[in-house]
Amino acid sequence: MQISAKADYAVRALLELASDSTQPQTCEGIAEAQQIPFRFLKSVFRDLRRADLVRSRRGCEGGYWLARDASAITVAEVMRAVDGAFLTLRGESLDDLAYPGAARRLPDTWRAVEAAADGVLATLTLAQLAGRAPAHRDAAHDSRPHDARSGGRTARDTPAPVAP
Repeated sequence: MQISAKADYAVRALLELASDSTQPQTCEGIAEAQQIPFRFLKSVFRDLRRADLVRSRRGCEGGYWLARDASAITVAEVMRAVDGAFLTLRGESLDDLAYPGAARRLPDTWRAVEAAADGVLATLTLAQLAGRAPAHRDAAHDSRPHDARSGGRTARDTPAPVAP
């Protein structure tokens, strides 16, 4: 699995905006603060504007700001704005994917991976990442039992095998 540079840059840029919502921030300032190539970031902001995640204003007092509160924008929403679907196979959606014979259950696995990623990213907001809201899961306060031998995972955390 791979996270695109475009998705990474988009989330980082919006975190910069979320960190100081008192005034618009310039693309140049965000690019410098996050060490993102300026020209690439401009194209990312174009996608974010089209998705109504940011607003912009031209002029000497211009710049970008979040279109909604950071607590109302999820990482999943940002990633979809710049990349489309989370997981594709050769650029195609997994919805109608089917394989014959021994591989017939593989598409269900790919869809489960997509659902798991969406389950994490659709509940994580920019405010949480920027430290302005509690994280969606705080390991220090997690009441679930942990097993050090399995990397902290318990049987309850392990997905059940797919039935034939």
